Amino acid sequence: MAHMASANRKLRSDGRDSVSSGRRSRTLSLGEYLSENWVDVLNDAIQHVDITAAAIAIAVVIGVGLGMLTYRHSLLSSLATTTSAFLTIPSIALLGILIGPLGLGTANVLFALVLYALLPITRNTIVGLAGVDSSLVNAGRGMGMSRTRLLWRVRVPLAWPVILSGIRVSTQMIIGIAAIGAYVSGPGLGNEIFHGLARFGAVNSLNQVLIGTGAIVIIALLFDIAYIAIDRLTTSRGIRA
Repeated sequence: MAHMASANRKLRSDGRDSVSSGRRSRTLSLGEYLSENWVDVLNDAIQHVDITAAAIAIAVVIGVGLGMLTYRHSLLSSLATTTSAFLTIPSIALLGILIGPLGLGTANVLFALVLYALLPITRNTIVGLAGVDSSLVNAGRGMGMSRTRLLWRVRVPLAWPVILSGIRVSTQMIIGIAAIGAYVSGPGLGNEIFHGLARFGAVNSLNQVLIGTGAIVIIALLFDIAYIAIDRLTTSRGIRA
């Protein structure tokens, strides 16, 4: 009986796979393709958001930390911004190079995204902290503030709009780069694009490319809206003015 039940479950599963295959094998409009494959697209979109958010979180910790440690010294600041060297490496080449130490998959893509996100965050942190009006810093010293309190109570709040701008630029940049991560079996909407391009000219291949590309644009817009909201909520009116 157990063997018969197992066989019945297998037949039902095979039937569902056949129906799904049949849907993909016939020509569909863009809306029809999305309505029949929205679960896969949504899963890829969630993975795309997850790896972007994880990369930005790590890059913010490293980049802002480097900026705080080096903004007072021009030589150290220059060394900290040598992360710009990574921007000269084509993303697909860097992902290929990282296959050796990190293999295929999420770790490879995440490491590459963090490297690409570091420069705007580190540079804007240094520029923002170093650009705070010295008279305000001297006023804080006159009130008896320590260097640490001056950093967190005076410099960081005043430099925050500049730092946030760097985070925003980095996010928009790596949202696009994350799509190329599909080249090394990474997660995200790049899989829709790469699968569509791999079978370009076949049934519904263009739909895959368009949906993957459109979803990435929507994610970029949503992140941008979120940063605008964060800016308004965390920056005082006096600084915004």
